[in-house]
Amino acid sequence: MSRDMYRQRILDHYRDPQNYGTIDDPDVTYEDVNPSCGDEIQMYAVVDENDEIQDVKFDGQGCAISQASASLLTEEVKGMTLDEVRQLETDDIKEMLGIELSPVRVKCAVLGLKVLEGGIVEYEKEN
Repeated sequence: MSRDMYRQRILDHYRDPQNYGTIDDPDVTYEDVNPSCGDEIQMYAVVDENDEIQDVKFDGQGCAISQASASLLTEEVKGMTLDEVRQLETDDIKEMLGIELSPVRVKCAVLGLKVLEGGIVEYEKEN
């Protein structure tokens, strides 16, 4: 994909995010804020007996990068195990987005992953 196609994909996910909303009675729920630009994301997930994510949604507000990366992330992690999600790194998020990011924008891009990982930690403490 060209840079312009990646940029268009980001705008598409920002304008029409996938898996946006909440889940009634989720197994995983967590929220956090990126103080540098005010992005807010809350993640919700349903985990099955094999520790696989069966459903995942997010809500919140923020810049196009934070919202698009959360949307892309939710598509990516459905069906993954919690261990597989924990192995995701900043480079994986950058690859999903497909564009170069400044250090400030990297914080925007990884907020969704940071929130999901925080929720997994809390979930595992309780189970």
